Amino acid sequence: MSVKNVILDFGGVLFDIDYHAPHREFAKLGWENFNEDYSQASQNEIYDLLETGKIEVAEFWNYLSSRMPTATRSQIAAAWNSILLNPISHRIAQLPLLKKNYRTFLLSNTNAIHAPAFEEMMQQNGEWAIMESALEAIHYSQDLGKRKPHPETFLHVCQLHALHPSETVFVDDSIQHVKGAQKAGLIGLHLTPGMDLFELLASVGVKTTL
Repeated sequence: MSVKNVILDFGGVLFDIDYHAPHREFAKLGWENFNEDYSQASQNEIYDLLETGKIEVAEFWNYLSSRMPTATRSQIAAAWNSILLNPISHRIAQLPLLKKNYRTFLLSNTNAIHAPAFEEMMQQNGEWAIMESALEAIHYSQDLGKRKPHPETFLHVCQLHALHPSETVFVDDSIQHVKGAQKAGLIGLHLTPGMDLFELLASVGVKTTL
């Protein structure tokens, strides 16, 4: 079947993130082994619960505070949000090209702390408006109650929009999420550092030019 739909991850695909930044910042506040609790490849269950909206933000802050009892809430918040760098402007600018030929969506594992922060960053220079207009829907795990890499998460999004998995490309920078999409029957593509997003899409027949 030909590709009719494109689903993109957010962090690492449309927005630069630094998975190691919170580890460095939390270490300064006294939590030396945060990387054992949270990383790109795996994480403690409490982060899953936050990303699926199953715990309140206050409970999450209490968890982090218990690991850094001398740190202030503002210090902890700044360290937690340090993972967020900046929008990948050239990719965002090209999104309207995809919309001309495909149904386009975003699917992100995120939470009620990070989402408002990166949305505000993107709104400052108009990039949020560009992305929002180029995407049919933006799905956050915290709203879906489901997260990647579970195959049912991808199937749920497909069902919401009547997408056929075999006609749908999914791009993510985390290999476990790509594998989850592939298990669900989607065309999963792994975007690695230095790779061009639109060349990767073109490799499976997605038209990325006018």
